[in-house]
Amino acid sequence: MATALLTERRIVSFFFESTVSLLPPVNFTIKVTGLAQLLLHWEPNPDQEQRNVDLEYQVKINAPQEDDYETGITESNCVTILHQGFSASVRTILQNDHSFLASSWVSAEVHAPAGSPGTSVVNLTCTTNTTADNYSHLRPYQVSLHCTWLVGTDAPEDTQYFLYYRYGSWTEECKEYSKDILERNIACWFPRTFIHSRGRDWLAVLVNGSSKHTVIKPFDQLFALHTIDQINPPLNVTAEIEGTRLSIQWEKPVSAFPIHCFDYEVKIHNTRNGYLQIEKMMTNAFISIIDDLSKYDVQVRAAVSSMCREAGLWSEWSQPVYVGK
Repeated sequence: MATALLTERRIVSFFFESTVSLLPPVNFTIKVTGLAQLLLHWEPNPDQEQRNVDLEYQVKINAPQEDDYETGITESNCVTILHQGFSASVRTILQNDHSFLASSWVSAEVHAPAGSPGTSVVNLTCTTNTTADNYSHLRPYQVSLHCTWLVGTDAPEDTQYFLYYRYGSWTEECKEYSKDILERNIACWFPRTFIHSRGRDWLAVLVNGSSKHTVIKPFDQLFALHTIDQINPPLNVTAEIEGTRLSIQWEKPVSAFPIHCFDYEVKIHNTRNGYLQIEKMMTNAFISIIDDLSKYDVQVRAAVSSMCREAGLWSEWSQPVYVGK
């Protein structure tokens, strides 16, 4: 029965391809739904003849960065920067193992926001950091966000900038700024955010501005969390010498990631001869054979393992622990 149905669908598809042209979708719109977030929506062409075939759609992103993909539904969410504008096209397609049919394209766009050239911020950088929250059982860890930028080269002296971030469905405006000598905002600090340190969503950051002399052009940027997350150093590093054995132990950093999610580097410095030894491992203990007549300082740093997320930043080194004579 299933084989017969498949054969019938192939016959219908062949007949459809042989006799009917595909028509483009209609009412294609692009709606801004949040910071660096869009909804693309269209409808099937009402004049399209239907003959028991599965029509799909090909979406092509034209700007700011080219991309294309296929979908069986009539809408698509898109996360992208918007300060350069956005344009996309969509068409109806029908494909099987032997052929490919496509309608003409229909297009829509979102214009770049207004603003004078050279007035938007430059060198926008952001970092996140995780701290323990001893007062919350639902969220035992909090993520802070710190962003800095430079004033646009052609921004008037009275320019004031304002920063917003979006993570998932949450959007927040900055309340704590650092300023330059002209009292212009050049950095922002969120001690607590709705960012999930183990999440995989993009972090969207927007900086817009105002001036009495001109329109300040906004600037937005997307950050992957693993590229900006500043991991904390390992905790409670200890070092003991027994004869020629140097035993080092530590605890995982303050982090929402579990203990098996960390790589470590141990740095052992012989202060007498300057010899430096660095070892990489996945456990939280290390034993080294040493010269028991020397003094050593020991430090450890951590990074989230690629087993748990994409490779990111190493932490700072822990405070030195001194052992030996």
